[in-house]
Amino acid sequence: MFVVELQFECFDNTTLSQVDVAINGLMDALRYNGQVLGREFPVVIDDGIFRVRVVCPEKESLHSRFNSPQVNQCYEQLTNACLLAPKIKILGVDLNSDSVAESFSPSWQVLYTTYVHSCSPLRSGDTLLPIPLYQTGATTNDDYKAIIKWQTEWQAFDEIQMAIKSPTAVAMALAEIGDVDSELFVRGRDLCRHIEATTEVPTYYYQYRVGGESKAAELTRRCPSCGGEWRVPEALHGLFHFKCERCRIVSNMSWNFQ
Repeated sequence: MFVVELQFECFDNTTLSQVDVAINGLMDALRYNGQVLGREFPVVIDDGIFRVRVVCPEKESLHSRFNSPQVNQCYEQLTNACLLAPKIKILGVDLNSDSVAESFSPSWQVLYTTYVHSCSPLRSGDTLLPIPLYQTGATTNDDYKAIIKWQTEWQAFDEIQMAIKSPTAVAMALAEIGDVDSELFVRGRDLCRHIEATTEVPTYYYQYRVGGESKAAELTRRCPSCGGEWRVPEALHGLFHFKCERCRIVSNMSWNFQ
């Protein structure tokens, strides 16, 4: 990942409110297209220049060839705030982030995230490294907002079950990320099917697993969708102990027994 600075210059008198709407609108569009990562984009003014620092998956993430129609529209609307198109300065590699996957067409891939990750939720099944969404072509309504929204919700439920002490809240959160019949689970699997149809790469959905009766019972657990055998001989990436090729689901052995 790379830290990039966008520098916006004014070509005429404007107001802070106009600048705020224009720049943040562009940041949202870039985020929903997978070209910038995270949810917060501080804007500072320095000698009449507005600066925004973001994290991008690649050096060329902000190249116009990756723009969605929504991003292009936001670029055009900068003129309404009397702003020029931003100058882009690559500051360097983000030492706190993973590198992107070397191949954007792996042998298989998985929709996987946690509340501590801001990178693309689409991971290479070969390396578990993130694949930039704009490199997949798997858009819905011309960008990747549906996938980013799914990721945001999954992370919210993950943080609840990790940090909140209320049993009711934890049970609700675990149901959403672990129950194959939950609204979030169903929507995520639909996204996987869409991604697979677009990329022609087998795309799996991650089922979070915690609880259970015993380690022995966990090891004999069957696919929650079809009831078939799905345990793999050795955990994939030290994480996925189960993989159902028929249902396109991967899962971990319950964290209680690891």
